[in-house]
Amino acid sequence: MLSMPEGTLTRGSVSEARERLATSPFLFVDVELPEDGASDGPPLAHLLGLEAEQMGWLGRKGESARVEIFGEIGAFVVPAVDADRVIHVHAVVTERYLVTVHRGSAPLIGNVTARFPLESPPDAVAMLFLLLDEAMETYRRAAVRALLEVEDLEDAMFRRREPEQLYRLSRLRRTAALLHHTLLPYHRVAEESVTRRVMNRGFHGDRQQLVREYRRTSNLVLTDIESLQETSRRAFGSYSSLVSGDQNGVINRLAVVSTIFLPLTFLTGFFGMNFAYLTDELESRAVFWLLAVGLQVVFLLVALYVLHRTRLWRMLREDDSDPDDA
Repeated sequence: MLSMPEGTLTRGSVSEARERLATSPFLFVDVELPEDGASDGPPLAHLLGLEAEQMGWLGRKGESARVEIFGEIGAFVVPAVDADRVIHVHAVVTERYLVTVHRGSAPLIGNVTARFPLESPPDAVAMLFLLLDEAMETYRRAAVRALLEVEDLEDAMFRRREPEQLYRLSRLRRTAALLHHTLLPYHRVAEESVTRRVMNRGFHGDRQQLVREYRRTSNLVLTDIESLQETSRRAFGSYSSLVSGDQNGVINRLAVVSTIFLPLTFLTGFFGMNFAYLTDELESRAVFWLLAVGLQVVFLLVALYVLHRTRLWRMLREDDSDPDDA
C-alpha cells in the first residue's frame, strides 16, 4: 500500500487494505496473487470492500484486455511485458484510490512506485495514467530491443550466413506477433472506452491532457511494434534472397561446366558411332590423336580463353568470396 501524497509504502493484509480503502482519501493498493492459485472463494473485490457488481472479474486468471468506465469507477486489464512473457495487471480506479492486482511478481508496479516521487501525481487518476504509461513503456522497450537485434542479425547474415540466424529471426518474429496480438485488443478498447467518454467539454482539462499524452504514447508504441514486424519480414526476405543468390551462383557454375564439356560430349558421341566412314577411313593412330584428343584440347583452350576474355570466371569467384576476406 502506498499512501499518497506522503509516499509512505507499507505492507499489510487484505483486511488492512480494506480498512485503508474505506478511510484514506488518496491510496494506491497493489495485490499480488499466486501465479497458480485457484480462483475459488469470495471474489477479491468483495474482500477489498469494492461492492460493485461489475468487479467479479478482478484478480481472475485468464482475463482478456478490458477498459470499462461505469459511474465514478474505471476498470482496466492492462497488458505489460515482463522479460519474454506478457502479464496482465488488473486495475480499479476512483477519485480516492487505485487498486492493482496481478498474479506473480510484476516489475511494472515497482517501476510505477519508483516514479512516484519524481512525477508526484496529484490524485488516483493521475496515478492510473502513470501505470498505463509505464505499461506502454515495457512494450516499447521490448519492441526496440527486438528491432535492434533483427537489424544486427540482418547485418551479420550479409557477412556470413549461419543456420542459427534463421532460428533467431523466427523467434524475433514470434516476439513481434506476441507484442502486436496482445497490445492491439487493449489499444482498441482503450480508444473506444476512454478517449470517447472522457474527451468531452465537461472533463477536467488536466485529465484531458493526460489522455492526449497516453494516446500519443500508445500510438507510437503500436507503430514501433508494427515496424518490428515489417523489419522481421524484411530480414526473412533478405535471407531468402541471399540463399537464392547462392543457388544462382551454383547454377551458373554448372552452366559454365556444361558449356565447356558440351562440345566434348558431342565429339565423344559422334566418333562413337559405328558407320562405314569412321570404321574404314579413320583407323590410324594419328587420326585418333588428332580428332579424339586434339579437338578436345582445342575446345578446352577456346572455352578457357572465352571465359578469360569475358571475365565470367572472375565474376563467379567474386560472388563466392567472403566480404570479410576482402
